Amino acid sequence: MENKNDYKNLDAYKEAKALVLMVYRLLKDFPKEEQYALCDQLRRAVISIPSNIAEGSGRSSSKEQVHFLEIAYGSLREVECQMDIACDLGYINSSQLDQVSEQIRKVTAKLSGLRNYHLSRINR
Repeated sequence: MENKNDYKNLDAYKEAKALVLMVYRLLKDFPKEEQYALCDQLRRAVISIPSNIAEGSGRSSSKEQVHFLEIAYGSLREVECQMDIACDLGYINSSQLDQVSEQIRKVTAKLSGLRNYHLSRINR
């Protein structure tokens, strides 16, 4: 049986975790009235990304792994949307949004590569 902690070695997991840290740091400066609204939603969405990568890696079939990677991808899009809104509301500046967007691009690329790997295993 493979080591279930292998997900920690996945580039997709590492980049997603870096995104979590980045977003959490930015949330510290959001207005207090957003703590239980946009901040809470962002926390749930961003933490879902590496969590689903980890959960999927613990599944035995590539089909199940792809399913969890797709959930992670959906959460990633949610974070992208919410950070865009946060910028429009003035909670973050355009430079901060650019940094988050760049990290999102990295996570997207890694998730896509991992998903394609598992899809190729399904189609064999």
